[in-house]
Amino acid sequence: MSVPAMALHGMMTDPFAWDEVLLHRYDMRTPHYASYPTSSSFHDGIGEEAYQHALANSNDGGRPLSLYLHLPFCRQACYHCASNRIVTKAKRVTEPYISRLDREMVLVRSHLDTRREVTQLHWGGGTPTFFSLDQMSDLIDRLDARFGLSSSRERDYAIDIDPREADVFTLRHLQALGFNRLSLGVLDLDPRVQRAINRVQPRILTEALLDEADRLGFRSLNLDLIYGLPFQTRDSFATTLEQVIAMAPARLSIFNFAHQPGRFISQRRIRREDLPGPGEKLAILRITIIMLTDAGYVHIGMGHFARPGDSLVMAQRQGTLQHNFQGYSSHGRCDLVGLGVSAISHVDGVYARNPISLGAYEAALDASHLATARGIRQTFDDRVRHHAIERLICDMQLDLGQLGERFGIDAARYLADALARLEAPERDGLLAWQGDRLVATPIGRLLICHLATAFDTRLPRQPVSPLP
Repeated sequence: MSVPAMALHGMMTDPFAWDEVLLHRYDMRTPHYASYPTSSSFHDGIGEEAYQHALANSNDGGRPLSLYLHLPFCRQACYHCASNRIVTKAKRVTEPYISRLDREMVLVRSHLDTRREVTQLHWGGGTPTFFSLDQMSDLIDRLDARFGLSSSRERDYAIDIDPREADVFTLRHLQALGFNRLSLGVLDLDPRVQRAINRVQPRILTEALLDEADRLGFRSLNLDLIYGLPFQTRDSFATTLEQVIAMAPARLSIFNFAHQPGRFISQRRIRREDLPGPGEKLAILRITIIMLTDAGYVHIGMGHFARPGDSLVMAQRQGTLQHNFQGYSSHGRCDLVGLGVSAISHVDGVYARNPISLGAYEAALDASHLATARGIRQTFDDRVRHHAIERLICDMQLDLGQLGERFGIDAARYLADALARLEAPERDGLLAWQGDRLVATPIGRLLICHLATAFDTRLPRQPVSPLP
């Protein structure tokens, strides 16, 4: 019997008692809390001046810097995609974008103490490797000239890669530029699924890049998969997982596809009737957890898995794991500076977002202005709730005593509204009290974002149907 068949017949270790009725009952769209307040609360009252003051004030704390570059260009549209990207085959359009990025770096740098170490760097998109090797070198040179990049072995310099837009020479070049982490978008290895989302990439492309990255000594390799795509089944996804496990990446991110054709034009190419139903999606999720746990991966939370010795797992054990717009991080105690169209910064309690329109982004920088278009300033209450939400989704538990000491409050009294909203999930077995600590149960970990919404005072409430 094949590995997928064994898993489906219950011959692998099931990490917890599966309760499909309970999972369906709490199945509703919730934020992933990359920020709090979430971006849906951002407003146009935060502009260039507010961001400038936040950058300057952040120097007093002397925290390290995390730089994020949004590189939005792609050669073709993948139908599932919900990212802010620009589809083009003309690489010449990237040169003006690099010039605007450099102008933004200069404007940001004028308000920052650049002696602060850049411990994190992340290039996302879009397809960062759509840029030529020379252009990537140029970008790194500009970043180093403006901010001073780190050569520390502890730095976390990552880049998102489309295996169709990279080869072994790309990886060698990225290593020479200082990147030490790679994230490859695989999504699914089933050819039928790949054709349905207009992203055909033979397995051999991914395997060749992983082999070369391992040979070059990249610190960590992450593969992104998505479940809920057209024509996926529990059997087909188990086959993909079997192949991925054989590749042995250090990390895996398994994302849930949300079909929103009203918001994303490219998703209109996906027919709803081709998507797996709610029951099949839960079956795919279950087989994913079983197979990856059996293969030795630790389920960190929110569909992220890592090897036991990975820095994310160790940070979670130590209670230092963080979560932001780039996902889970072991280097999260940084001021985040976002560069590029739609990029989001978080400094000195201020979230500042650049416009999602390339034209608006270009116009602001051409006028020598920071392109900040929206954002929000965290209140004291926001910071308390941000901490509670982050610790819950990172640690899978919340220590109220520790939170109270940090903010000088009686945490149980201050968060009485949230704790009252968690009484029903507690009765349903999603969490339990251990002294002053609120701990998610194994099945509660799958619904951790739903549990986190209890602390979100800005979220419209959706009623949960009673158990039958």
